Amino acid sequence: MKRLAALVVALPLLTAAYIPSGPELGKAEGQCRSGESGPAFLVDVAGVKDHTGKLKLEVYPANDTDFLADDNVLLMAGKTFRRVEVPMPADATPRLCVRLPGPGAYAVTVLHDRDGNRKFNWTRDGIGFSGNPSLGISKPSARSVTASAGSGLTTLRIVMNYRNGLFSVGPIKGTR
Repeated sequence: MKRLAALVVALPLLTAAYIPSGPELGKAEGQCRSGESGPAFLVDVAGVKDHTGKLKLEVYPANDTDFLADDNVLLMAGKTFRRVEVPMPADATPRLCVRLPGPGAYAVTVLHDRDGNRKFNWTRDGIGFSGNPSLGISKPSARSVTASAGSGLTTLRIVMNYRNGLFSVGPIKGTR
């Protein structure tokens, strides 16, 4: 009887609509409106290597379990995920705007997808995180990239990191 009761409880979860992962997930929620008043991050992207490809900004919950987790898994669980993707602007320091569900703590990433293939290639592409942590061989902790958003517009400066040696990744000289 207990198994039947557990199945009845689990059945709606198993048959819930699956959200397939894709490049459009989180974009509608993340798109800033004209005259955006917030809550939102205005992200200044410093130290871009060149103006090829695309910039992709993503916002995650500020915890290690959800930081950089699959977008469809986060959305199906009702967790925060936002995405803004634009062709690389010509500005020396591009500025991106991303709407947030409310004030609070978030983890933010920016990918400079130089070849536009939607996949991170550490030998070619650039990556940056809120908090601008020094990068090693693994992803930074959510705590090191946490940014706090208020009820209005919150400005962040994210410094891009590119491969700069055989096994090292960091900002372009003079960017920090």
